[in-house]
Amino acid sequence: MPARELQEQLNALREQLDQNPPLSEEERAELYELMQQIELKLELETKTHDSSLADGVNLAVERFEVAHPTIAATLRNIVQSLVSMGI
Repeated sequence: MPARELQEQLNALREQLDQNPPLSEEERAELYELMQQIELKLELETKTHDSSLADGVNLAVERFEVAHPTIAATLRNIVQSLVSMGI
């Protein structure tokens, strides 16, 4: 089930952030905001297509790709789950 996989990926991202990678406060806040948006979307269980959420996660992938590849990989998995869910 894509929703369960997405929640697992969000949990993995949360665990990575809990390990205090070298992120600025702005970067950390951006990731937490994205996680909150995704979790809210999951709670609402909406079937409408909202490309802005996936776009936001894609932008975060680009931003963190070089300096934080593990976080970027987790974000890519989140994008894939969002796409699978039609979000």
